[in-house]
Amino acid sequence: MKNFFVFTLVLILGFSSCAQNTTINVADYGIKPGKDVTLQVYQIIESLKDKKNITLFFPKGQYEFYPENAYEEYRAVTNHDNSLKKLAFPIFNFENFTLDGNGSTFMFHGKICPITVEGSKNTTLKNFTIDWEKSFVNELKVIKNDTKENSFTVEVANEKFGFEVKKNQILFNHYDWQDPIGQNIAFDPKTKSPIWQTKNYYLKPQKGAKIEKLDDKTAKFTKYTKVTPPIGTVFAAYGKSPGGNRFAQAIHLSNSKNNVLENITVLAAGGMALIAERCENIHLNKFIVTSRSDRTISTRADATHFLGCKGLIKVENCLLEHMLDDGINVHGAYVKVEKYMGDKTFLCETSHPQQWGFLFGEKGDEVMITSRETILPIFKTDIEKVKVLNERRVLITLTEVPKEMPKGLLSIENLTWNPDLQMNDNIIRENRARGALITTKGKVVIENNYFNSQMHGILIEGDNNKWYESGGVQDITIRNNTFDNIGFGNGISYPLYASPLFRPEQRLGDKKFHHNINFSNNTIKTFNGHVAFGMSIKGLKINNNTIELSNTYPKGSKLPSIILDYCEDVEIENNDYKNFNFPIKIEKKENSTAIKLKKNKGVQ
Repeated sequence: MKNFFVFTLVLILGFSSCAQNTTINVADYGIKPGKDVTLQVYQIIESLKDKKNITLFFPKGQYEFYPENAYEEYRAVTNHDNSLKKLAFPIFNFENFTLDGNGSTFMFHGKICPITVEGSKNTTLKNFTIDWEKSFVNELKVIKNDTKENSFTVEVANEKFGFEVKKNQILFNHYDWQDPIGQNIAFDPKTKSPIWQTKNYYLKPQKGAKIEKLDDKTAKFTKYTKVTPPIGTVFAAYGKSPGGNRFAQAIHLSNSKNNVLENITVLAAGGMALIAERCENIHLNKFIVTSRSDRTISTRADATHFLGCKGLIKVENCLLEHMLDDGINVHGAYVKVEKYMGDKTFLCETSHPQQWGFLFGEKGDEVMITSRETILPIFKTDIEKVKVLNERRVLITLTEVPKEMPKGLLSIENLTWNPDLQMNDNIIRENRARGALITTKGKVVIENNYFNSQMHGILIEGDNNKWYESGGVQDITIRNNTFDNIGFGNGISYPLYASPLFRPEQRLGDKKFHHNINFSNNTIKTFNGHVAFGMSIKGLKINNNTIELSNTYPKGSKLPSIILDYCEDVEIENNDYKNFNFPIKIEKKENSTAIKLKKNKGVQ
């Protein structure tokens, strides 16, 4: 206790020397590299409450963070598993706060969340690397195989924790828990990407399947994949979801304004590298997500994800690679209407368990009542009052409702919290899933980027049935980018895929869902000739793109290069297909109108 009072007194005296732009050097308070500094860092942050214009500075070194002495609270983190979470840097309700690592590495151990920014203004995070001693992804490298018995032997990257085999199940030891195989994917060491035709190598026991532990580093799998994996294949096994593998994001921004992240590297995370929700204005510059030199995989989930933000999201000069989900996802939100209660009040539900507890809206937010059958807008109004019942359900009272309540299933979309997006000079590559998912109603410009992803390059969707990620886009420009061998996981994906997501019980409505998408002056290196798939779009331009045949994967496709389904006001002009030795086709369904095709070289 005496030491704590001395510690606090030193901080107070430090502030007396300068009322503004105060730098706190952690070395002055006994924090040194190479040891557990979790409690000391928390004490400093707590002592800075109600102070403004602070820089928390770390001399360069490696600082260790353990969960035992970390601050803990229950956190609902969107697109993750809600739980009691240990927080290393709880940056709550600060104004003009800078965390400067000065090139340091923050090394974490176990289930602990590195950085959480909540309710703050003008926060800058810069100049540090986030890593974990033990990755959350369990990597297994194939060192021997036998195609006749469909078996293979793997070397398990167990580091110091090891693994067990019990009741014909492999369990990977971590800091204080075990992972089963759960979700998994195979990577090709030559391309550093998910292997071609990935689904053939999914780890799922077949009839007569068996796992044997050969020694502390190796195990033998028999009849666990449809096709025997080649020697060198690296399996990434990352536990069950939901509930088992998204519990420790690297950086969480919530209810904060004017956030800057620069010169940050994330080498691992038990979830996303960056998740931001209900934030205004976020700038990423030289934000890097990559795997450590002795690993194949970086994060268990997306590199970056933005839900229900507004203002401007600017992403530039970033490298996002080797993650097990999307490079970037920017979207708004729907909530499902369970019941109209009368008196302009709706009982609403957040359906996906990994979105329970997120803040959908507040008084004054502009919203749209939408049809869950056609996912089209019905009636625009504002929120008058919100009463949260629990993590899943909320009562929303609106200022106005239609004179006659629409029939059928409904949802409510928040229109206020949709950001503009600028993406330029970024590299997104060698990851599972998509390069970018964009469903914001703000103005979007994506230019001078490099995309190389297992699934679609850029997915413009709108999901009113599972994740409830809204909505119909209004103004997107995608220009001067390079799309390199998009869809190498299955060969059927597209550099641009713009279409709402429908379940069988949903249908196209009378109007178009997406508007004003311009895809121009891009370079597409492709083994299958795919360029774009569009459904329910009014105002689509695909112009002046160069499409080059690539030999990296098996060439050819049974699908058209461009597919238009229920689109209108479309221009497809001056696109140049080079060196293709198979037919290149553009398919226009009868429900598409006002289509202009002109001067597309190499199209049959």
